[in-house]
Amino acid sequence: MPNYMGYMSLALYAASFLCYARLLYAPNVWLGRLATLLLAGGIALHYFALLDRSMGAHVVPYDDLYGSMSLFAWLLGITYLGLELFHRQRSVGAFVTLLLVVWMVVLDWLAPHQIPSPPQARGPLFAFHITLNIWAYAAFALSFVLSVVYLVQDGVLRSHRPGAAFWRFPALSVLDRMSRGSVFVGLAALAFGVGSGLVWEHRLTGMYAWTDPKVIVTLLILGVYAAYLLLSRTSGWRGSRAALVCTLNFAIVLFSYTLVNLYLTRFHRFF
Repeated sequence: MPNYMGYMSLALYAASFLCYARLLYAPNVWLGRLATLLLAGGIALHYFALLDRSMGAHVVPYDDLYGSMSLFAWLLGITYLGLELFHRQRSVGAFVTLLLVVWMVVLDWLAPHQIPSPPQARGPLFAFHITLNIWAYAAFALSFVLSVVYLVQDGVLRSHRPGAAFWRFPALSVLDRMSRGSVFVGLAALAFGVGSGLVWEHRLTGMYAWTDPKVIVTLLILGVYAAYLLLSRTSGWRGSRAALVCTLNFAIVLFSYTLVNLYLTRFHRFF
């Protein structure tokens, strides 16, 4: 990613976070619109940064850790922006944009910036597979943030000592719907991503790598999040229990995105 594009998008994400954070203490319609516009601007600049990197490598920018993490952040921003516009709720924007800022800073600090050589695995179907899988991880990360906010808000309500900013948060039912909506997006993206990956692999090798650790963990992720959606609709698990399950599920996503990708698989490994 060219530095100037990365820094400009990071600056817009940071400015958006400041506006969202201010909304928690001083609600203002125009400030809320500015926060959304700044976030959208950061997403747009981030897209052009990804596009420049893609043109330099002649692939979708996912074949190394830096490109994958950058694409993850971009898709996280898009997913949240879509949910915000659909639910008309900006009160959790401060938490999501803070995650974006921290993620981008860590990315710029830790991950190497060199554009990788074009991989052997190429083509639109392969690009579709990887992009959908990363989108699914981004949606699950958003559901994790929403579930954490739900648990904190539920705990504050039980303590009977809410602060001033607390009342800016959406109702628990709204947080629950937003979290389930994000999980649904993630499941749909991951299901199509896995399907396209299997088709691509069969075309390439004539086989399916069912024993690959990445495939096993991905199928596990599909199962646990599908179970979350079912449990969140039952009376015994609805609410804080379902939110806790969602936060625990994200640990498997992190395991897949880090240890599995880096050390436990050869076919999906980041070099």
